[in-house]
Amino acid sequence: MMEKRLVANTGIAVSPLGLGTVKFGRNQGVKYPQGFELPTDREVRELLALAFDLGINLLDTASAYGLSEERIGKLLPNSRHEWVIETKVGERFADGESHFDFSAAGTRQSVENSLRLLKTDYLDMVLIHSDGDDVRILREEAVLDTLLTMQQQGWIRTVGISSKTVEGALLAYELGCDVVMAAYNPVYTDELPVLEAAAAQHKAVLVKKAFASGHLDKLGANNGNPVEQALAFIFAQQGVTSVVLGTLNPKHLRDNVAIATALLDE
Repeated sequence: MMEKRLVANTGIAVSPLGLGTVKFGRNQGVKYPQGFELPTDREVRELLALAFDLGINLLDTASAYGLSEERIGKLLPNSRHEWVIETKVGERFADGESHFDFSAAGTRQSVENSLRLLKTDYLDMVLIHSDGDDVRILREEAVLDTLLTMQQQGWIRTVGISSKTVEGALLAYELGCDVVMAAYNPVYTDELPVLEAAAAQHKAVLVKKAFASGHLDKLGANNGNPVEQALAFIFAQQGVTSVVLGTLNPKHLRDNVAIATALLDE
């Protein structure tokens, strides 16, 4: 069983591996090397149950992930409070393309929609789904202030950003966010300063693109296990709170958890 890690000083504790759920609800406009069919309800339910049995309590979803939130709300096993659900606002995916809205009204509507679809009266984490212009979004749009207000009202436990730039992630911490989702893996280390800042400031980082969006061949493993090498490389950074991995394959999930558990036990 993987030991949970605290998300900054929020009181939220998450497994060091989280389950990404974009594949639960969307197979268009994604950057994976191979196409895939959306899983059946039974497959989603069984994968969620397996994740829980393996010690995973963090689910990563978003309004832009098609049917993901709705399916989690319908199929989530165990009681709601045993899970940490992290979703995102600002982006929705429709008619094959992304549409962005960082307004106060759009943000509030997105959060309310997520609450309804996920069948919950609170969200553990809500991240701004950046379009790449992190600094402008944080400084000029109403999204962060709206999320912080909804946090004060009790709808959200903590807020942050799924960022695209180091500058944006560091600014998010400066503006009161507890958590950032940043990309990091053995062949992409540009966002290392975010992980270092998190460690120094006792903030949280959720790592995305740990396996280069499924392109394991790009990770440059030297005759070893690329998954093991990637996870060892990432967990060597003290600032990492959790690594979010997306898979529909039960064997891959079991293997990933076994590898992570062995690495963390060391």
